[in-house]
Amino acid sequence: MLERLFQLEAHNTSVRNEIIGGVTTFLTMAYIIFVNPAMLAQAGMDQGAVFVATCLAAAIGCLIMGLYANYPIALAPGMGLNAFFTYGVVLGMGYSWEVALGAIFLSGVIFVLISIFKIREWIINSIPSSLKLGIAAGIGLFLAIIALKNAGIVVEHPATLVTLGDLSTPPAIYGLLGFFVIAALAYLRVTGAVMIGILSITVLAIILGHSEFGGLVSMPPSIAPTFLAMDIAGAFEVGMISVIFAFLFVDLFDTAGTLIGVGERGKLLDKDGKLPRIKKALLADSTATVVGASLGTSSTTSYIESAAGVAAGGRTGLTAVVVAVLFLVSLFFAPLAGSIPAYATAGALLYVAVLMTGSLSKVDWDDVSEAAPVLIAALTMPLTFSIAHGIALAFISYAAIKLFSGQGKQVSISVYALAAFFVIKFIFFP
Repeated sequence: MLERLFQLEAHNTSVRNEIIGGVTTFLTMAYIIFVNPAMLAQAGMDQGAVFVATCLAAAIGCLIMGLYANYPIALAPGMGLNAFFTYGVVLGMGYSWEVALGAIFLSGVIFVLISIFKIREWIINSIPSSLKLGIAAGIGLFLAIIALKNAGIVVEHPATLVTLGDLSTPPAIYGLLGFFVIAALAYLRVTGAVMIGILSITVLAIILGHSEFGGLVSMPPSIAPTFLAMDIAGAFEVGMISVIFAFLFVDLFDTAGTLIGVGERGKLLDKDGKLPRIKKALLADSTATVVGASLGTSSTTSYIESAAGVAAGGRTGLTAVVVAVLFLVSLFFAPLAGSIPAYATAGALLYVAVLMTGSLSKVDWDDVSEAAPVLIAALTMPLTFSIAHGIALAFISYAAIKLFSGQGKQVSISVYALAAFFVIKFIFFP
């Protein structure tokens, strides 16, 4: 049955290799089980319900990817988008978390339509690579400032906006220590470095009396507080258009980059460097976002950590199915997830920020017309606490600089259209 479903022999793999690959992938991305509920709880959502929604959305996404697309790529609620959900849309813009879920649901539906009608290629090819790099780096810096804020390392200041916090407090000490541990373990290529760092800091805080232990296992909490709670009608407000676009844009390019990156690592690309069955993979990803929003979590997306599982031997969808099973098992560890304080996940956020800002190394800094919009995207996201604003200003600056420097013909119509849309949005719907 497994041979018929996953074509193991054709992919030169075995059940053993697939299981090892699945376990490896799960260990590298399991931190989301702890980070996502804690982050969305700050938006007013029930932490237990979000925990269940996170595990279920990840499991369902992995099953669709494994059984339908037959790729060793795992899915879960994405880092960056969950931060934008909480700090940008709910706490920053003042929308309810129900409306924010509605925006994610709509972005997922649009993603499904884009994947079905092959609009994806036109969108991906029409957006300059420098903007993609700048947006990735901006999200990384956005996560970094959230991590530093949660640990009390960076605090507000009336004169300078931000300043250094009290580094002698337990949150600051634990946050920095967690980051040091994760970075060191990652350098040593220890599987599950992020999860080990989070759990180590949590255990240390509990032992020293700075955090309470809520237990290890129990029956899963109720998902009722978030299930089908999205406000789709509220998401149709004019001010939410750029938010929906931001969710869609980031999810689309993050997914496309992950699929190609993991496919290249696992030698799954064809002779033209393209990923076979990419339409199925994109449909799996977009469907998972719709399902995740319905359950009560932020955008579900493909994880680049899947490359670890591929490196360990995973080659087919059986790897993703193994990850799905492990996420379902994780449903019974809700008390452990609830015991993890915000400062224990701060180090993980900061480490993910390091990975994402690495995209800046690929920017052509000698061409100021390409580099300037990158800097705009990278700086405005953390400083405005909004991925949507960063994307908008990046498009506007790219189109304007290219036009004023006599390179207007190099810019696609879609970029000009999006830039014009964002200008109108800022003027009439600030």
